[in-house]
Amino acid sequence: MSLLADLIELGGAGLAVTELGRDPPPLAATPGVVQVGVWRGGPLPGGALEPFDILLSHEPAAPGPWVGIGPDRLDAEIEALQAAVAAQPAAAAVCAQVLRMTLDVPFPSALALESLAYSMLLASEGFRGWRAAHPPQRRPESPAPRVAVDAGDAIAVRLTRPDRRNAFDARMRDELTEALAFALAHPDAPPVVLSGEGLCFSAGGDLDEFGQAPDPGQAHLIRTLRSPARLAQDLGGRLTVRLHGACVGAGIEVPAAAGRVSADPGTHFRLPEVSMGLIPGAGGTATIPRRIGRRRACWMAISGADIDLATALAWGLVDEVAV
Repeated sequence: MSLLADLIELGGAGLAVTELGRDPPPLAATPGVVQVGVWRGGPLPGGALEPFDILLSHEPAAPGPWVGIGPDRLDAEIEALQAAVAAQPAAAAVCAQVLRMTLDVPFPSALALESLAYSMLLASEGFRGWRAAHPPQRRPESPAPRVAVDAGDAIAVRLTRPDRRNAFDARMRDELTEALAFALAHPDAPPVVLSGEGLCFSAGGDLDEFGQAPDPGQAHLIRTLRSPARLAQDLGGRLTVRLHGACVGAGIEVPAAAGRVSADPGTHFRLPEVSMGLIPGAGGTATIPRRIGRRRACWMAISGADIDLATALAWGLVDEVAV
């Protein structure tokens, strides 16, 4: 028997689906199993929903913490989740475990928890397999700044890497950290607006850099020291993020920490990291659950599904549609 099969047998990985009636059955302790509850109709289930990592509903407009799928798509969605967990069981298990804890600790601790888990997964078989199948490309890089800052009555911060769809690399992370730290320390405390140039706000992390840090321990310390999400959260109501186009991975994880998020029509959102053998690593397991709840966040992360603007607005992932 393989190690993976052993893990699943011992409850260390895998996915379990429970059909829910009025009163959900008690669940045994399953630390690494992603627990999915399914509601197919009748009175809204009550009772002990806390053990479930994802809650799927037949009702498309089901209230939180449910993910509304619709009766015709429920079985297909369950199969898709089973396939996603089977493809990356360790990452899916760790994602669920981190999300179970993130709302119980202060925001800086939630960021540290995420980074520790992310660093550990960089050494996992799941990530190594993804990296081998997607080797990094060596491309010439522009010396131009990744972030621009214009300070007036408000501080305008812009991502300026449109040729790479504003992909977050280490340089962009560091420059954005410096820009947000400057705004946070400004003695007049002006409003701050963060936006991105080009076709989209950000297509997420620069995939060519994933797993390339020589020392994962040091990389963890750098992530916690240079965290745009932490500074965005510290700016609170002073910070508005204006989104457009694709907002993938870091492209929604950092904005979700802002006091206000505005999105253009057609904006869409996705968390792809679990499919790579990782978890969101730019703060998403801390920021997104604080907006939409941990079960919807877990579904986003494990399914990797595209979230349209209407859903993001209904869930509170964004606050308004720009006009």
